[in-house]
Amino acid sequence: MQDEKAFIAQLLNPGTQNAAFRQLVGQYSRPLYSHIRNIVLDHDDADDVLQNTFIKVFKNLDGFKGDSKLFSWMYRIATNEALTFISQKAKKNNISNEEVNQKVLGNLMADDYFEGDALQLKLQKAVAQLPEKQQLVFKMKYFEDLKYEDISEILGTSVGALKASYHHAVKKIEDYINSH
Repeated sequence: MQDEKAFIAQLLNPGTQNAAFRQLVGQYSRPLYSHIRNIVLDHDDADDVLQNTFIKVFKNLDGFKGDSKLFSWMYRIATNEALTFISQKAKKNNISNEEVNQKVLGNLMADDYFEGDALQLKLQKAVAQLPEKQQLVFKMKYFEDLKYEDISEILGTSVGALKASYHHAVKKIEDYINSH
């Protein structure tokens, strides 16, 4: 993408906003979908959350101050939308967020869009056992290969704390896989 400041100016200009937003959606749909899917697991849910994310991004463009990268800002919105989605689903079904994840995991093998094998499913089950923050850090680092600095900007957590969370997550996942 061209110079980010110039692109943001196009996003904020009513005359160029629609074309710039289409470009934004074209460039970020795939990575944001992957990020959201890593959190909510289900394809249809990820599509819904992605749509909500872009609606929120569009509605809040004028509030983007450029304090962080556009990418980080959108990932933060996507993360919050995905976590809110899980919480709302849990509340609606009168179960915990963890139980929502367990139910989705149970349906994962039947999901036409799940491309994993038994080992991948075991990894997903191990990740689902982690506390929410460790899950996020692990998924962003391991599955999305994001840099700690980017994750820090997205989650508002120090790089040191993220590295510690990731280390703890890896240890717990190894323990889970070795014991199951």
